Amino acid sequence: MFINTAFAADAAAPGVAAGFMQFAPMVVIFVLFYFMLIRPQQKRAKEQKAMLDALAKGDEISTTGGLIGKISKVSEQYLTLELSDGVEILIQRAAVAQRLEKGTLKNNK
Repeated sequence: MFINTAFAADAAAPGVAAGFMQFAPMVVIFVLFYFMLIRPQQKRAKEQKAMLDALAKGDEISTTGGLIGKISKVSEQYLTLELSDGVEILIQRAAVAQRLEKGTLKNNK
């Protein structure tokens, strides 16, 4: 009789720990996803926004469509991009892929 009572009392304690251990792999996977996927993506988005906010007249840029030119006018949502002498187009700020180093256009002509 004493043995059955002892087993019954010990059975309840591991049940709680076993329930937590079932969720432990899911927690570990979420933490891995956060540090490998979510956090780097947020960092890249923050860097892209800072780059778009810092664009100024005279900067050389590349667009997502592959156009390369120099910014001639800047407004809140749009940029006027000078592709060559006398050829200007209006683009959205969001279409800028990257900012190029000064002199990139002169070196490639």
